[in-house]
Amino acid sequence: MNEKTVINGPVYDARTLGTPKMLVLGIQHMFAMFGATVLVPILTGLDIATTLLFAGLGTLLFHFITKRKVPAFLGSSFAFIGGYNAIRQVGVDAAGQPIYNNDLLIYACFGVACAGLMYVILSALFKAFGVKKVMKFFPPIVTGPIIISIGLILSSSAITNCNANWLVAVSAIVIVICFNIWGKGMTKIIPILLGVLGSYVISMIFDPASRAKVVESVAAADMLGLPINWDRTVFHLFNMNVDTGMLLSAVFTIVPLSLATMVEHIGDVCAISSTVGKNYVADPGLHRTLLGDGLATTLAALFGAPANTTYGENTGVLALSKVYDPRVIRIAACFAIVFSFCPKFAALITAMPTATIGGVSLILYGMISAVGVRNVVENK
Repeated sequence: MNEKTVINGPVYDARTLGTPKMLVLGIQHMFAMFGATVLVPILTGLDIATTLLFAGLGTLLFHFITKRKVPAFLGSSFAFIGGYNAIRQVGVDAAGQPIYNNDLLIYACFGVACAGLMYVILSALFKAFGVKKVMKFFPPIVTGPIIISIGLILSSSAITNCNANWLVAVSAIVIVICFNIWGKGMTKIIPILLGVLGSYVISMIFDPASRAKVVESVAAADMLGLPINWDRTVFHLFNMNVDTGMLLSAVFTIVPLSLATMVEHIGDVCAISSTVGKNYVADPGLHRTLLGDGLATTLAALFGAPANTTYGENTGVLALSKVYDPRVIRIAACFAIVFSFCPKFAALITAMPTATIGGVSLILYGMISAVGVRNVVENK
């Protein structure tokens, strides 16, 4: 396939970029998705290394199914966070804070795997009946409020995390907002990552306990390790006494969330099409993009990773760099896979201050609700 890349106007063959430039562009895309992708396992108790592995593998699977035409990266979906936490919560403590049992995440992952199959069903409907007929069943008046509710419900947990240290939380919020408004170049594309890093450093300076936790966690972790823990995969259900009630509860709690994420997927594909100037809705078609996203989500969930979704952050990188070659995205996916085999890297992320998570997640949850509001308003 003779792929073309647009760089500042002129059209170049992808091969003229050269390996060094392609690698740098791939790293840029990886950092753009990184902050949000690793935040999901931090908020849900899932494994960070597994998350990175299946973000990379899911992206490569998506590109294979879409004929290597769509420059999209698949990272962790925030829409399912409420479902994960609802399943693993077993009560509240004396202070009213939720008590979680991460052993129950296996059931939540089963529900997410089933949610991924909903994409496959919708993909088949698009293929059989066409886009217009199927989209009549997903009016904005239904999907918009669902998306709004997801963000509002999750915001309470963000406030709880912020209470750990409001100085650190507010610093994360301020950094994200400042770079999002006044950032230049790459800094404008990765405000979430910069907010995490900046508040992380502030916490290390003003909180000795947090600093000690980071040093201890990183020192104890190995340099290399396998990113999959068999006991955290859905396949482990075959080796235990399955709670059928919990299994059904996970399915009925999580699968409906796919209605919102499927609509989000369609919007993302339209956004990428607009950015690149190609109609990916028609070629390779929504039936292929939905199939790729759904199968990537099911694959990730079966092995204990979060649901995948097409990432708007990477669409922003496309608009900034004017480099639309899907090969760059596949390079980013390979980098994510490589990082997943480094436990020290995962330990550094796991030791992240609770307040940092709270500040950043508060913005992200607000963004989710904002998408729902925009969905309703723009469609009148």
